[in-house]
Amino acid sequence: MNETATRVYAEIDLDAVRDNVRALRERAPRSELMAVVKANAYGHGAVECARAAQQAGATWLGTATPDEALALRAAGLEGRIMCWLWTPGGPWREAVEADLDVSVSGMWALDEVREAARAAGRTARVQLKADTGLGRNGCQPADWEDLVGAAVAAEAEGTVKVTGVWSHFACADEPGHPSIKIQLDAFREMLAHAEKEGIDPEVRHMANSPATLTLPESHFDLVRPGLAVYGVSPAPEIGTPAQLGLRPAMTLKASLALVKTVPAGHGVSYGHHYVTGGETTLALVPAGYADGIPRHASGAGPVLVGGRIRHVAGRVAMDQFVVDLDGDRARAGDEVVIFGDAERGEPSAEDWAQAAHTIAYEIVTRIGGRVPRVYLGG
Repeated sequence: MNETATRVYAEIDLDAVRDNVRALRERAPRSELMAVVKANAYGHGAVECARAAQQAGATWLGTATPDEALALRAAGLEGRIMCWLWTPGGPWREAVEADLDVSVSGMWALDEVREAARAAGRTARVQLKADTGLGRNGCQPADWEDLVGAAVAAEAEGTVKVTGVWSHFACADEPGHPSIKIQLDAFREMLAHAEKEGIDPEVRHMANSPATLTLPESHFDLVRPGLAVYGVSPAPEIGTPAQLGLRPAMTLKASLALVKTVPAGHGVSYGHHYVTGGETTLALVPAGYADGIPRHASGAGPVLVGGRIRHVAGRVAMDQFVVDLDGDRARAGDEVVIFGDAERGEPSAEDWAQAAHTIAYEIVTRIGGRVPRVYLGG
């Protein structure tokens, strides 16, 4: 930490991370669990949360980029780590030498990892990703036969070992969506073809957080929860964290920087989108969009001050925003909870997501690097 944690800081409860991993393992008792710690563990701190997840029984860690995975290795994290978002010329050799499992979605990637394996003088661990309908990364069914054939040939020459076949849902956060069954059927078909051609993967996996919680038929050998590891519901339609047996790990706090009385008709923040209706007390929260507070929540974002929920008055600025205390007393230095656990009466990440017309994933992940993380239960 480069500053004293008083202006704005995120408390990260590592016991909550452990409890969430255990709860998710109970949802998929016959499957291994990969804790996804991409994007700095959704803003919570990748190294610290990865260690906590492993302590609670996560047998795999997952990242998007190879650099994220290599950073975990550099920090001393052992065990299986998978990364899946590659571009040509990526650090394939470094990944092979670090014993990472790397995802391959197309022939170019398989060619590059084979070359890296030859250069490193060791076998690369590869997982083949099938595009079953999400339309992002992954190999299309029309190209699957060629990719599988090339992977079988690479196994025969000893440059790669196919350790997994996997895919990803588009709409698992919408229970009953017709694409869910379509994707499951496509995955089973593509998996069956790979196995028929001689691929013998250690793990077959498709379930993200919502699928881990609601689709036991998708659990296969491994589930890959991300957001749920941190105690945030992946969708309001599925349930609140408490209803899902989860506990939010992040509490974003700040200290009031200023409290002052202003007269009626006083404009607040840029554009004067908020004007006081009468004499009132304004409190300044020293956090803004540079810290990850969404500007789209201007005039709506909830905070807990003095035991009551207040809302952002006017626009969120780069470094600060204002709340109207309606004449209540407060002092500079008083604690503000921007979001935390609804079960404690605090605003939640989901509350902020609704205020900003986005999803809770974005709210926690966007908390910026200048916000210190204070770890509890380490």
